[in-house]
Amino acid sequence: MYLIARVTSSQEKITADILENKAKKTDLAVDAVILPAGMRGYVILEGESENAIRDLIMNEPHVKGVLSKPLSSEELERLLTVKPMRQEIGINDTVEFLSGPFKGYKARVKKVDAAKDEITVELMDVAVPIPVTTKSSIARIIQKAEVV
Repeated sequence: MYLIARVTSSQEKITADILENKAKKTDLAVDAVILPAGMRGYVILEGESENAIRDLIMNEPHVKGVLSKPLSSEELERLLTVKPMRQEIGINDTVEFLSGPFKGYKARVKKVDAAKDEITVELMDVAVPIPVTTKSSIARIIQKAEVV
């Protein structure tokens, strides 16, 4: 049986470690503590019964509760499957930076180096357009270039 526990956001790793150590020290029938990537504020627990899992998380400081519906094996598999989000950035596409020193800036792509996963762009809202080379993973396409 799989249950999802709500935990304090950004305390998932600490909580998972605490629960895993507690499960090893006690005789509770909890088999695994799963920390899925991309699910902030949640930890998945695998055990023989719902009562064993609830006993494990009882009185733990960062655990806020358990979702009422248990997960099926198919739902767990779907949650743990990593889907690559590969965006095809092309020359003259307009991108916006999601992180880094240019976060929030828009730029036009001048060169794409797929082997290095890098793009060279010119920032749009600056007085002097300077070419900047950066990783393509920190930018998202906001407008594709028109095909002529």
